[in-house]
Amino acid sequence: MSNWKLTIGIQKGEHFVNLYYEKRRIRFWNGKAIGLKLSSKDNPELLKAAIELKLLDGWRPKTKSIEQEVLNPTVIEVLIKGIAFKKSQGCSDRYIKDINRVLILWKRFEKENSITNLKIDSLTSKHLSKFLIRPNWSPKTQRTVKSTLSPLLSMPQLTNAVKLHKPVSVMHKPIDNIAEVLKEVSMFNDNLHLCCLMTYGCLLRPHKELRELTWGDFTADLSYIKLSGSRNKSGRNRIVPVPSYVRELLNKEDNNLNIFTGTTNAPNPDYFKTIWGRFKKVSKLLEQDQTLYSFRHSGAIEIYKRTGSLSKLQKALGHSSLAVSLTYLRGLEVSELEEKDMPMV
Repeated sequence: MSNWKLTIGIQKGEHFVNLYYEKRRIRFWNGKAIGLKLSSKDNPELLKAAIELKLLDGWRPKTKSIEQEVLNPTVIEVLIKGIAFKKSQGCSDRYIKDINRVLILWKRFEKENSITNLKIDSLTSKHLSKFLIRPNWSPKTQRTVKSTLSPLLSMPQLTNAVKLHKPVSVMHKPIDNIAEVLKEVSMFNDNLHLCCLMTYGCLLRPHKELRELTWGDFTADLSYIKLSGSRNKSGRNRIVPVPSYVRELLNKEDNNLNIFTGTTNAPNPDYFKTIWGRFKKVSKLLEQDQTLYSFRHSGAIEIYKRTGSLSKLQKALGHSSLAVSLTYLRGLEVSELEEKDMPMV
């Protein structure tokens, strides 16, 4: 009987292969670890089959040697080895960036608290609490850093002992004066204006679905956008109409080119977040709690006002659950409604 198990998982619409081996779960997003150019994004079943063949042939993922386990490394050494292991798994560039950032933060933490070269067996939950719970970090940031740090340390009992406050969900406040705000954005930056306009008019999510959009995602007449399940959060294929006020700003180019950069490369993951942050500082119209996602919420409310159809709203937003779509209607002051209260469609 084999001492391993393979499954296929999904996270934020992207598939990966799980390997359960020696009481550990190892994720594979591609075939780099087994020397093959395969991607779980393109064909997770093929990647799973390839890993299974390697396992049956005697291959096993790298594990800590006995010598390494006997030694008492520093926390920084453990983090560095954890990062190297994650890189060998073929994790995304964004994730690698996040774990490297945690390493930098931990080095700074040790220096500021005069605990340089802290040994891993001397690490306590008090150290972790002091590292994570900071007045200038929101509860959401604290949880994000903790979830990034935990798999690098591989000490779940210690990290789980650190209790953090639950983040307070902040509503993306809808924008009532949408035309005025869009005009102000257009005078600030053309790409940000197109992003905001399409977030509102096409209800696409700005930081992934829109940022990675190519001309090949449009129909020939630019009247629809077609996205596969791997390209959006719900994991479902989406076909989105493109309003005329968006089409008049579009000039179709080669199918493989990104609509914002004009090259085969999409803008960096923080591109719109950075530009939006700069715009907020100079805007005379934005109100508190209005974000880039406020355009999507405003568009959702407008669709519901026009159609009165929850099913159309759900389809336009690309949600797998109607309950999620209902949260977008808080701007209509119907927050007391629940899915069970709504009429069937």
